[in-house]
Amino acid sequence: MADYTLTELMAVTAAREIGDGEVVFAGTGLPMLGAMLAQRLQAPGSCIIFQAGTVASQLAHLPMSVGDPRTLYGAATAAGLMEVFTYMLQAGRVDVGFLSGAQVDRFGNINSTSIGPDPRHPRVRFSGSGGACDIACLARRTIIIALHEKRRFPERVDYVTSPGWLQGGDSRQRAGLIRGGPSVVVTTKAVMRFRGDTRAIYLASYHPGLTAQAVADDTGFPLDIVGATETPAPTPEELHILRDVVDPERVFLR
Repeated sequence: MADYTLTELMAVTAAREIGDGEVVFAGTGLPMLGAMLAQRLQAPGSCIIFQAGTVASQLAHLPMSVGDPRTLYGAATAAGLMEVFTYMLQAGRVDVGFLSGAQVDRFGNINSTSIGPDPRHPRVRFSGSGGACDIACLARRTIIIALHEKRRFPERVDYVTSPGWLQGGDSRQRAGLIRGGPSVVVTTKAVMRFRGDTRAIYLASYHPGLTAQAVADDTGFPLDIVGATETPAPTPEELHILRDVVDPERVFLR
């Protein structure tokens, strides 16, 4: 990885998940990088929205956060959180949502609430859902961004803040969540996806310099590594746009 950084690899990998014409609910950091890169490459017709209230932002400059006034540039709508969540997300108009959390389990359930068996008396208390649970329930699919450590990938999360495929199989649909679900997890070590029948996570690719077994060894549950390949490196064009157009000031790229 001498020619690019881990952040660049993850941003490019996330960007490749976005299709042309899709509505993308992007958060601060890597999701912004990925969404902007995709819009300048394979998805020029994608629509980027932010939780603070902007829809169809053109993003001439990379925002510092979802509430940065730069998200307003060229936007079709500049309203508020309620409008974005009701008229866009709850109405089923969001194709892709980005999520993250402290724990992710083998069915893509996310914990950003607490660590410990009793959430009323947690060992560690986090910020909670914010809008993550809404995105997990209502977007047509979600992309999870995560640090890859064994403690962050347990067999079951301590608290389900944002539902993934719940207990696997058709349990999500039986619970009344008629659309959505996680499609991919992009981590600092790998790209993981979900089986179509069991909805259990599996290793799709491991990042350059690692092996499939190394990723499995740093995962808190038995990880299916059959068929895993190396994550494709960023192309020169992807790196050029990411570095010189999307984030030339190195707001998030280091």
